[in-house]
Amino acid sequence: MSPVPDLRRLAHFIAVVEAAGFTRAARQLHLSQQALSNSVQQLEKEIGATLLVRAGRRITLTPAGQTLYDEGRSLLAAAQTITQHTRAAATTQPEEFVIAHSPAISNHDVYALITPAILASPGTSFTVRQVFPDQLVAGVHDGTIHLGLRRGVAPQERLASAVVRYDTLRVALRSDHRLAARAHLTVAELADEFIALWAPPGASYYSDFLVNACRRAGFEPQYRVSRVQGCPPEVAALTEDAAAFVTAPPGPAVHGAVTVVDLDGPLLVPMQALWQPHTTSAVRDLIVA
Repeated sequence: MSPVPDLRRLAHFIAVVEAAGFTRAARQLHLSQQALSNSVQQLEKEIGATLLVRAGRRITLTPAGQTLYDEGRSLLAAAQTITQHTRAAATTQPEEFVIAHSPAISNHDVYALITPAILASPGTSFTVRQVFPDQLVAGVHDGTIHLGLRRGVAPQERLASAVVRYDTLRVALRSDHRLAARAHLTVAELADEFIALWAPPGASYYSDFLVNACRRAGFEPQYRVSRVQGCPPEVAALTEDAAAFVTAPPGPAVHGAVTVVDLDGPLLVPMQALWQPHTTSAVRDLIVA
């Protein structure tokens, strides 16, 4: 069997890369530069490849070093997660499972997804919180989030992912809007309306999904990015005076101030789950399955 890298030395190597040199990394790790340099050299011997090119105080990653840096961070994060799981198994405290979701996903959608896992895992404590997509990805990487949920399908290097469900999109409008009394609408009928987004196009795969849905219907949408994050998505119909794509059921919402109308089509949006590779979780398997 091929040797695997020593995790302590791997952590030293990653620290050197992220600090852009040995001097700053040694100070952060409370090591001498010589000890840190020796550790990285031993790692190179273990792997059998040169990882860094040293030119004075400057360092440059070799192709092998870039590969180890990219994939080694996931390996270290997974090792930390495994340690946390092992320590938790040695105590009588309930296991905590943290789920984070982007603002485009409602708490109702999350609860519907995780209900089977809650019923099947009486010894697990569940925490659900809303975060922005960049914080979601970072949290999954470092293990503070055990399962991340986002709209759309974004390629995620060094993370495991799967589409866990598709939800039907509808349109939320102010109840006094001229289209709110309709039983059904087409996306094309929104051509003259502002569309509510939760991030600008290009910054969110979900925003891109919605913009492309409008383009397929034959128009370039005018949009407003919601000023209110963390509330149910239907609220954007009020705060932005715009048509908001939502997964809420048809009918009145927000105490009657908003009406949710079905779309002809239908328009289905995927929900993507993200988690750390190299880890196992019975609770996660119940949700993803």
